[in-house]
Amino acid sequence: MDKLTSYRQLTQNILKKYANTQYAYGNYKNNTVFDHENDHYLVMSLGWDSGRRVHGCLIHIDIINQKIWIQRDGIEHGIAQDFLDEGVPKSDIVLGFKSEYLRPYTEFAVN
Repeated sequence: MDKLTSYRQLTQNILKKYANTQYAYGNYKNNTVFDHENDHYLVMSLGWDSGRRVHGCLIHIDIINQKIWIQRDGIEHGIAQDFLDEGVPKSDIVLGFKSEYLRPYTEFAVN
């Protein structure tokens, strides 16, 4: 399996795990949104919590130039760790939610 196909499948598997997370409070759930053509992958939260509407992006991953770009990370421990645990090297993970001038100070890819 080539790298791009592997990263697509891995991203979907990781995001499906978070989409299946059950919450102890509120009446909402997470849904996956996969755009295979443009390599955009999201987990969206949707529902109600204490009379307030819940609608937002929990996780947003793009695959750009065969690298995993983490655009939004709403996971407590950081979703980059899930990719590292699966063997993705830090040089193939970009913390897109960090400013360009801060990325060189992370242990991950700059672009």
